[in-house]
This record gives sequence, structure tokens and C-alpha cells, in this order.
Amino acid sequence: MVTPRIDQVNVVVADVLAAVRFLADLGVDTPGTMAEWEQHHQPVPTATSAHGGHEHGQPTFDIDIDSSAFARWWGGLPSSFAGVVMNVRVDERADVDQLHERGLSSGGRSLKAPHDAFWGSRYAVVEGPGPIIVGVMSVPDEARRHPPPDPHSLA
Repeated sequence: MVTPRIDQVNVVVADVLAAVRFLADLGVDTPGTMAEWEQHHQPVPTATSAHGGHEHGQPTFDIDIDSSAFARWWGGLPSSFAGVVMNVRVDERADVDQLHERGLSSGGRSLKAPHDAFWGSRYAVVEGPGPIIVGVMSVPDEARRHPPPDPHSLA
């Protein structure tokens, strides 16, 4: 049986730099990213839960701020989308396809069919009621990594 675990949240915004400046004004120090990606993708530091974290052999929880343009590329989302994508991690690549189909049979709509993503994971995106957007991602396989899109082509 597939056991998905929520391990990442992508906050999709129209203006990544404005969102990062706002967080900085609140005292949240973001680590930054490569200069060519700063307007499309910024990681946000998270606290380790008292119920998990590396000390218990669990992966950390990731939050990223992504531009609508980048989310359109990786998630099949409309260019006007601003919102949250919850990502669940599964152990096997085939589990991504299985959960994608389960989401569709539960009344969901496929935004991005299962595919091999540039970061080495099998990945799919399903929209459920609410709406709730859920990405389904396998553990990355380094042998399946390939270059990301050119950030200048995302505008």
C-alpha cells in the first residue's frame, strides 16, 4: 500500500521578490538562490518539528516561493494561478502514477500527468475539491536528473 507523506509546500505568487522582501520585513531570513532564479524560485527556511526531523531519520519539510510562470511550467497551473501546492512524497516511481489515477477516480482533475521531472523525481499534479492542488512526487533518482528550464524563458 502506498503511504504518501506531505513533505513540501510551494507558495505560488505573482511577484517572488516582493514576497521575499515582505518576509524579510517580518524578520524571516531567506537563504536566497542563484541570481538567474531569484525572481522565480526562493526557498524558505523551516523549523524542525519536535515530532520529527533529521534526528529521527525523517526528511525535513520544505517550503518554496515560486512564481506563477515557474509553477505553470512544473505544475501545469494556469499563468494566473497564485496559491498553495501541497506535495506528497512516495517511495516508488510507480506510486506517483497510482496516486494520480486515484485522485482522478476521486473526482480530481489532472493538471500535470505523471512525468519524469528535471529534479529526478516522477511527478504529477492533481486538483481536488476546494480547490486543493496536490503534487505527487517520488524520491529523486540522481540518474534521472536533467537540466531545469532556462529561467529567462519563464516570463
